[in-house]
Amino acid sequence: MKIDRFKVKEAMSKKGIATQTELATLLNINKHQLSLMLSSKFDPIKSNARKLCDVLGVSTTFLLREDEENYGIKEIAPLDFLITYPDSPTGIRTVELFAGAGGLALGMELAGLSTEALIEIDNAACQTLKHNRPQWNVINEDVRNIDFTQYKGVDVVTGGFPCQAFSYAGKKLGFDDVRGTMFFEFARAIKEIQPKMFIGENVRGLINHDNGRTLNTIVDILSELGYKVRWELLNAVNYGVPQKRERIIIVGTLPGYEYNFPKPEERIVPLKDALFNVPESEGMQYSSNRKRILEMVPPGGCWRDLPEDVQKEFMGKSYYSGGGRTGMARRLSWDEPSLTLTTSPSQKQTERCHPDEIRPFTIREYARIQTFPDDWEFIGTVSDRYKQIGNAVAVRFAYKLGKSIIATLQNPKPSSSISVNDFNKQLELGFETGRAVVL
Repeated sequence: MKIDRFKVKEAMSKKGIATQTELATLLNINKHQLSLMLSSKFDPIKSNARKLCDVLGVSTTFLLREDEENYGIKEIAPLDFLITYPDSPTGIRTVELFAGAGGLALGMELAGLSTEALIEIDNAACQTLKHNRPQWNVINEDVRNIDFTQYKGVDVVTGGFPCQAFSYAGKKLGFDDVRGTMFFEFARAIKEIQPKMFIGENVRGLINHDNGRTLNTIVDILSELGYKVRWELLNAVNYGVPQKRERIIIVGTLPGYEYNFPKPEERIVPLKDALFNVPESEGMQYSSNRKRILEMVPPGGCWRDLPEDVQKEFMGKSYYSGGGRTGMARRLSWDEPSLTLTTSPSQKQTERCHPDEIRPFTIREYARIQTFPDDWEFIGTVSDRYKQIGNAVAVRFAYKLGKSIIATLQNPKPSSSISVNDFNKQLELGFETGRAVVL
């Protein structure tokens, strides 16, 4: 017989029992014993199960199920948000800059695109890429040292270039004026490869960076290279990813191609679906003081749920500052998607505490929330692996972007304003001089 932990949560809510620690105290057992009792891997001791029912004021038929098929799995959707089998290859080739641990490249591969080259400077991330895809052309190098003309004619350039400030004093902010920035290297790759289209990914902050001038400059320079450039702010949670993760997506297409951003899905995947049967793995732990604080926070709560004296103790000067600060002492809820994962799971300002246990998410839980398949292994120290996953493009989101690329390139629309031969001549001139192509 098994216990349905979601029914336990429902009964706890009705009885006003805020945390599992409080429930364990009422049962006169420790938190670890309670976790085992509620685990799908163990049968509870019958006396403990009866006592649990008595404490919660419910019948055994309410909490217990006779077989694994009915003990609670029925309330959890299958792991269909994880894409583990690739679609048919399309022959569309990509080059990716700033590849990281492979979230974007893997999603593209699963959609049916092939990777010509992946450039990444971080050694641990490159080891992850090589370990999981020995056949990929992984280049562990600074992008500034890459001659991209060797990839001329590849269909798509992708990458999440770091956002850096530009100097505006006395500058016209053309192509050469952003030299020295990572965006310049992304633009140089486009100029040298001359792909049919490109996709750049960046954080939401780029929209307002330097009062919007940085994004405007990026769009202007990419447009001068002969591309129709569009951007939108997309949230991965709307594309089957169990995480609220906003990213700006910048797309450029040559004349004759029309791009449509992927349409949002109706289903929102909560944590209870995302972490169902997640493999065990390593993970960071909180300090004893942080554990003491977070034990007082209910699932879905934050610092506001703490007693006022504890709020002041934990928040320090932040207690008197403005803003919601809801990332502090934040415990997530099983019934909601995760908040955006960071590169470190235990940062005080962006807490992501496990819904039931007093700990950050483990490596494999992090990977699940980023929709990496369970067999995708990360290489490096624990900190390296958290950083790789936290920086990655969610795989399912990348898959959706890959499908939008395929739809664009497999359905070209003849340009009515310029012949193909004339366009090619103007395009070559534009790449050589930096002048815009008239579309």
